[in-house]
Amino acid sequence: QAILAQVLARLSRDFPAVVAMLGSAAKHLRAPCTRNGQRAARAIATRVRAGGLVQALKSHRAPQAAARLQQQSRLFSGDAVERDVMEFDVLIIGGGPAGLGAAIRAKQVAEKMGKELSVCVVEKGAEIGAHILSGNVFEPRALNELIPDWQEKGAPLDTPVTSDSFYWLPTGTTSIPVPGPLLNLAPALRQHGNYICSLGQLCRWLAEQAEAMGVEIYPGFAADIPVFGENGEVIGVQLQDVGVAKDGKKKDQYSAGMQLLGKQTILAEGCRGSLSEAIMEKYNLREGVCPQHYGLGVKEVWEIPDENFRAGTVVHTVGWPLDQMTYGGSFIYHMKGNLIHIGMVVGLDYSNPYLSPYQEFQKFKLHPRVKALLEGGTCISYGARVLNEGGIQAIPKLTFPGGMIAGCAAGFLNVPKIKGSHTAMKTGSLAGEAATEALLGEGPAPVELTVYEDRVKSSWVWEELDAVRNFKPSWHLGMMPGMAYGSASLMLSRGMEPWTFKWSKKDSEYTKPAAECKKIEYPKADGVYTFEILDNLVRSGVNHEHDQPAHLKVKPEKSNVPLEVSLAIYDGPEGRFCPAKVYEYVPDEQGNPKLQINAQNCVHCKCCSIKTPQEFINWTVPEGSGGPQYSTM
Repeated sequence: QAILAQVLARLSRDFPAVVAMLGSAAKHLRAPCTRNGQRAARAIATRVRAGGLVQALKSHRAPQAAARLQQQSRLFSGDAVERDVMEFDVLIIGGGPAGLGAAIRAKQVAEKMGKELSVCVVEKGAEIGAHILSGNVFEPRALNELIPDWQEKGAPLDTPVTSDSFYWLPTGTTSIPVPGPLLNLAPALRQHGNYICSLGQLCRWLAEQAEAMGVEIYPGFAADIPVFGENGEVIGVQLQDVGVAKDGKKKDQYSAGMQLLGKQTILAEGCRGSLSEAIMEKYNLREGVCPQHYGLGVKEVWEIPDENFRAGTVVHTVGWPLDQMTYGGSFIYHMKGNLIHIGMVVGLDYSNPYLSPYQEFQKFKLHPRVKALLEGGTCISYGARVLNEGGIQAIPKLTFPGGMIAGCAAGFLNVPKIKGSHTAMKTGSLAGEAATEALLGEGPAPVELTVYEDRVKSSWVWEELDAVRNFKPSWHLGMMPGMAYGSASLMLSRGMEPWTFKWSKKDSEYTKPAAECKKIEYPKADGVYTFEILDNLVRSGVNHEHDQPAHLKVKPEKSNVPLEVSLAIYDGPEGRFCPAKVYEYVPDEQGNPKLQINAQNCVHCKCCSIKTPQEFINWTVPEGSGGPQYSTM
């Protein structure tokens, strides 16, 4: 109900997204199901404009909600702005597999205990799934545990894997298949029992299950900063203010971000989450572990003719067009509806500053086998997102005073599987379970729930990641040694080696000076199979309010790095690795180069916060609902 006040400030500029958020907010007002909820929300919006929020709430049979809002509004010490406050037992940041898994499991445990528990999920995308991007071949192990009857309940998993192939591409015209029986020797590479799906659609279904259990889900609101208690513990988050102009001045539609408070806060923002990174730094959660490594995934969805389509087909490749020293590979998944999910992942520990992951992917589509598959088809969607590649060696401490970190925010992706959705859902479930048992159990709940980390380390998630821990690090010797060692580890020793490879460098520190590297010339886009970035960007649905402070900021202490280091030494790699053309060096009025940040293009991949020299970019959240609008990713 308090959220409605903030939503209404954005009605004039972003009506479709706002209607979706109002529909979710209306459920808190006891409005029945989705379609009726949206109608009620529109009516509430009209009444609010005419006579104020509290009166509107009362008129829609929500007097308790109105009273709760009036009672909880207060001025926090040290804050010059009066902010509405809502309090919950469990507060979850992020509406992906980890966050929704946590919410559902928390409600399940509470129901089993016969007690009430208030659970809130906040998601910065305009709707659940809007910012979700994954391959995705989904392993249902965690879903089987969380919702055993998911098939009867209509989960959108209707394309089982029927065939699985793996190719090495030595050149741009050749391909060498890996024999299937050899591939199946490695448990991590087996696809039997998995499903090709849109992870965004699956998350929307999970959200429906959560809401049916009483979870309050608020999409379109960006969690900006943590809120701390008197003893330094996390007690919640503060949402991003709405209606602040580029120059920092408050516009007419300004609305202060609410503070959402929770007895336990679960951070499930996904890979490189801004709040999670801030919390890791504040509480030194990464002490004693390796720096996290990342890959950038660039993906398109195509609709192709019947003659090229084989539902349930899974294809992976390594090799061309990437060089021997760059980790990465491609994927092609056939999903029902004649849809092809095609993309490439490039490890961000590559060395040549002239490499462009986006252009490498476009080039890949020109391979004769791939081009023939896409012939006669239409590209309908585009997006990009970073993913964790550090494995178990880079998992931070998972708990802090007042909360926990779950899913890809912590880094639970299984690298050789190229899968993290199942581990995200499982760790989220464990976090929700730990929070509920502590809050509803006998006696006062501990401020820090270390039992969560204990359960993760005794679960199949930890066992699975431990078995593949040496796969990705071995690629630092090159593709051939990496494939040789990785294959032996996966198929023979299966993680039983008495050693563990470690590293001390961040991805940005692997970049070589431009003078030591060869420039890479990429083919010009043909507009049929390959596309210019800005033309493809339209397919992501990306949109931000133009008149707001840029959410991509050069760190003040590194203000000299863009010109004196990045451009001077590395020839501005951010202009090439960004898959949305956010960064470019342009002349100023005197003809001198300056870094121009086109923040409105940002698809929230987070790559710039990782690969810029010295990590000079600070990625912060824009106004809620801004960013890509993925529907089938």
